[in-house]
Amino acid sequence: MLTALATVRDPELDEPVTDLGFVSSCTVSDEGDVQVHLRLPTFFCAPNFAFLMVADAYDAASAVEGVRRTEVVLDDHFASDAINRGIAARSGFADSFGDLAAGELDELRADFVRKAVLAGTDRVCRPLLAEGRTTDDLALMTLGDVPPSAELERLRARRAELGLPAGDSSALLVDATTGEAVGVQALPLHLRKARLTRVNTEANGSVCRGMLSHRYSTRGEGQLEESR
Repeated sequence: MLTALATVRDPELDEPVTDLGFVSSCTVSDEGDVQVHLRLPTFFCAPNFAFLMVADAYDAASAVEGVRRTEVVLDDHFASDAINRGIAARSGFADSFGDLAAGELDELRADFVRKAVLAGTDRVCRPLLAEGRTTDDLALMTLGDVPPSAELERLRARRAELGLPAGDSSALLVDATTGEAVGVQALPLHLRKARLTRVNTEANGSVCRGMLSHRYSTRGEGQLEESR
């Protein structure tokens, strides 16, 4: 079950909720009933981000073979009641929050995946530049030209989520919205945006970990274990 939950990401940080410490407990009964409790760094974390994570956790847990019933509960959050009721009823964000919601969250999710593509681009390109590749070199490279790595596979996956080219013959550097290859002239600005996005994402991740640790005194705790 924890393997399934590891596929659920914080939409802003692009990191698994299991790695971030957002899963406080996970129990699975012999009959296949699953209960997952989630927690976030602050009481006032954005409700739209929280809703996405709870909904994704529900979907991930429910898809595991042998699961009969799934309950995902968000604890200690100002919108817990609305989110937990909505997820239990399989309602969307708009139905769960009524007039307080501007609409569903598909575009918000896509925006964050685009940011993940930019951040991933920097993670893949920085080692290439450190090895002596020039920006002109990068402009001509395809994904298949890049040495295999976990970061490359992560970038491919994020691009595929958006329907962007992700095969070996696809350009290494593409616009995260259109999927078109980034030209030589636009490349320096594109790489600066990618680096800024990565730095900002990783800084936010560090802040979230620190706040969660302070809120729940989690520093030094062992790895979360699934219980039955």
